[in-house]
Amino acid sequence: MVEQAKVPDDPGLQQRLWSLLFVCWSIALLSTLGSLFFSEVMDLIPCELCWYQRLFMFPLVVVLLVGLHPLDIRVVRYALPLALIGLLFTVYHCLLFYGYIPASLQPCHRGISCADDSMVLLGFLPIPLLSLAAFITLSVLLLITQRLVRLSHLP
Repeated sequence: MVEQAKVPDDPGLQQRLWSLLFVCWSIALLSTLGSLFFSEVMDLIPCELCWYQRLFMFPLVVVLLVGLHPLDIRVVRYALPLALIGLLFTVYHCLLFYGYIPASLQPCHRGISCADDSMVLLGFLPIPLLSLAAFITLSVLLLITQRLVRLSHLP
């Protein structure tokens, strides 16, 4: 028998937790759809690091959705590691893109380069920065959610 997740008795706290998780899910969904738009519609071939970032972003859409209906605050313990590992790959990608990491340490040896000019949208917006913003926002919101759960003394 599956144990039902405990949710706070306070309806206001329940609403805040649900809203935070919904915003996280929305960010993950928009990031996933944006990534697919870049590759499938704009024909931008993802580099190797982009694939690793997708590996950690795409499951968040499903994991967070499952945690929303019905509200299951334990979803944070599954979503947060995905977001943090994705963030590590994204930070590495940004450092590589801006030249702080030498090209010799670039994992993208076949296909498109991880620091290629095709990684820039509209001539000024690097795709790795979009990923960085998404993973940072997700990580911060999930940490806030985790903190609210701990303050409510729930497991």
